Amino acid sequence: MSSGGSTQRLPVVITIVVALMLMVVPLPDWAAPFRPDWVALTLIYWAMMLPRTWSVGSAWIVGIVLDVAQGTILGQHALALCLIVFITVRFHLLMRVFPLQQLAATVFAILALYQFILFWINGVAGIDVPAVDYWGPVITGTLFWPVVLIVLRGVRVRIQLGH
Repeated sequence: MSSGGSTQRLPVVITIVVALMLMVVPLPDWAAPFRPDWVALTLIYWAMMLPRTWSVGSAWIVGIVLDVAQGTILGQHALALCLIVFITVRFHLLMRVFPLQQLAATVFAILALYQFILFWINGVAGIDVPAVDYWGPVITGTLFWPVVLIVLRGVRVRIQLGH
């Protein structure tokens, strides 16, 4: 691996690590169900913008780390993240040209699919989780998507400029 490749990957890895940290930061009981899925949002962005570098394999690794960090069923987030990243990579050229409102609606659908997979796995495992724990992150994630888009776009531009 060349040093140029590693310096271009380092900012992306840092954003993913920050997203993982935001997922495990303690929140008050009333706010916890509304925590956006920072990892899913970050992986959606990088899969959309750099699909050859950040794809299903990286989603699997990040998902396993998220499962361990949150103490959930091992592979639960890994499977869900792999599926949403696969969909994002499959339609990345189309999603890149969407206007912000249409992209936000697409991200809403992707996040809803992500939460449905988690819901399904929890149901099969017999784990009862309140509905707000599934819908809260979808709504807040969609609302925070423009902010994530702007911040990560700035990181991507800095990577391309070599700063």
